[in-house]
Amino acid sequence: MKKTKPVAGQESVWDYPRPPLVESFKGHISIELGGKTIVSTNRALRLLETSHPPTYYLPIADFESGCLLATAKTSFCEFKGLARYYDVRFGVKKATQGAWAYPSPAKGYEMLKHHVAVYAHMVDACYVNDELVQAQEGDFYGGWITAGIVGPFKGAPGTWGW
Repeated sequence: MKKTKPVAGQESVWDYPRPPLVESFKGHISIELGGKTIVSTNRALRLLETSHPPTYYLPIADFESGCLLATAKTSFCEFKGLARYYDVRFGVKKATQGAWAYPSPAKGYEMLKHHVAVYAHMVDACYVNDELVQAQEGDFYGGWITAGIVGPFKGAPGTWGW
């Protein structure tokens, strides 16, 4: 694995910490599904973890009413705690288990309460400051790749053992 050296204005995911860091994001995030912007916010959080592009957590209250539907699926993160999954829906378009949240986050991750993250590959489009993001490969991680982030990134086949 060869790490990409960042240039001015870029961050390397290999400089991100482990355990992950949650920070306020100073910028604009929007997500489209079914031809509609289902969330547009300047109140996002950004989770940074070694080898992963940032995961953006958006206030649940900023989503269009009724587009997040809780499912029975859960998972556990050693750092953040128990996650609950949501279907993301607008009109006839649905991203099954396309979002997740930590209703009672573990100590140190309390900022994530009342926020939800969305898999970019399961919706029509996700934007960070009007830049269309590329989804992190694989179906386990939910990072969003922009021009300001360099890798390589975990998630693609053959990267689990890094």
